[in-house]
Amino acid sequence: MDSVKYGLVGIGKTVNSAWPYHYVGSKDNPKIEFVSVFDIDQKKGAKMAKLYKLKCFDSYEALLESDIDAVLIMVPHHAHEEVVIKAAKARKHILCEKPMATTLEGCDAMIRETRKAGVKFMIAENHRFLPAHQAIHDFVHNGAIGKVFMIRSYEGVPEVHNVTNPKSWKADPIKAGGGALMDMGVHKFATINWILNDTVASAYSWITKQITKLSEKAEDNAFALLKYKSGVIAECTLSFTVNSPSSNQLEIYGTEGTIIENHNWEYPIKIYSSQKIKAPKSNGWYLPKINHGPYPKYYYISMGNEDSYFTDCILEDKEPEFTPEHAKEAIATVLLAYLAAIKSRTTSMNELMDLYKDKGTRTILEQLSNVIQENFILD
Repeated sequence: MDSVKYGLVGIGKTVNSAWPYHYVGSKDNPKIEFVSVFDIDQKKGAKMAKLYKLKCFDSYEALLESDIDAVLIMVPHHAHEEVVIKAAKARKHILCEKPMATTLEGCDAMIRETRKAGVKFMIAENHRFLPAHQAIHDFVHNGAIGKVFMIRSYEGVPEVHNVTNPKSWKADPIKAGGGALMDMGVHKFATINWILNDTVASAYSWITKQITKLSEKAEDNAFALLKYKSGVIAECTLSFTVNSPSSNQLEIYGTEGTIIENHNWEYPIKIYSSQKIKAPKSNGWYLPKINHGPYPKYYYISMGNEDSYFTDCILEDKEPEFTPEHAKEAIATVLLAYLAAIKSRTTSMNELMDLYKDKGTRTILEQLSNVIQENFILD
């Protein structure tokens, strides 16, 4: 087999959905064939099939019975578990958009069924495949900034139209698994865990409604403080309501230097280090040249890399380095931060694990509406 045939599940809208990024990033890759689509909105599915020259199926079961090798899943968060399990039982390889699931129990079911079926399964965590993040990971592990002791991170997207729309599933506590913290926090936590090769021990958080007044929505802004097992402390700020292009930033402070990343820069990384680094230098900062471009280009790059990597895993029969267990750890960190908001105090991962074994983690999502601070600074 020289290429992989993908069926698309939940192709979404042409704006603010994952599909256009996957398409642009992967359309010139000869190993990747996007051949068919199913969407629960059949009119939308037919329209997108015509636009992208795909075969349209009127049921998910029919798509799974076709000769595709794998599925690319882009349905709302709460449907990931069911759609992944059906694909596993049909013996199709699975690339599923983040977040993995909205609960740890959902993650467990997906892992169990994909392992049983013997199929390749990876969460489409594009931040793991962004060249800037891969470079940061390597610089940290090669000792460029010594021992890391503190991290600051930020992601903001202009999604006011979704969080103020009662018909949108975005920021629904159950359908989306929460608001800004679930939607974007999984990006940050999966990336930071990987860079540090570590997991979170405890968390504190604030979750707020700064703009949306809809009672059925979760937080539109969030702030989390994390302590890792190694002792590293990290801050994560997330917003659905910025009035600017989508942006990501990361600051990593070590005993021998600092790494500053901003996705809006043409060259997204600046490194101040006592070590010698093979890169141009300006005003004391190293400026490594990395394949990048301000939004939306870095999404095209990272998703193209991600799709290519997963396709190679199928063709070469190897397991993805970004495992479902890694994706589950990111979900656990989100749920821990939510639990901290519910308890209004620093909360340990051990406490989350006790709840997971006792009442289940869905109970966290069911309590979110009662604990979100309603600031409503805009009338």
